[in-house]
Amino acid sequence: MRKNTPEYEQALDAVVDILRERARAGAAPLSYGDLSAELAGRRHQVPAHEGPMPYLLEDASVRESPDGSLPLLSALVVLRETGRPSGGFFKLARCAPYMRSGDDTELWIEEIKQLAVHFAARAG
Repeated sequence: MRKNTPEYEQALDAVVDILRERARAGAAPLSYGDLSAELAGRRHQVPAHEGPMPYLLEDASVRESPDGSLPLLSALVVLRETGRPSGGFFKLARCAPYMRSGDDTELWIEEIKQLAVHFAARAG
């Protein structure tokens, strides 16, 4: 699966839908493996830790917040071993236009809180 192909765009739509659904429900973050399994259930074969997964997660966050004003959807995807996002999440969060600050834990917790606030406001 390559970026800028119909297959990639369909998988990206599915990632955004899955993460929005979790955010709306106030669900706990899910692991890369769980996301991969959910994508497979929607007929998108995306390995958990290789291939397009990191690009899909970054693009999902960019799609939801192109100007950096909204929380990053990819905060909802964590490594099973640590229960925290991978380094790619923190790298994205600290670059323009997002420019999030704080140590990794503070940054991530704040992003999760903001996702809950944002989706609660949209629901109500």
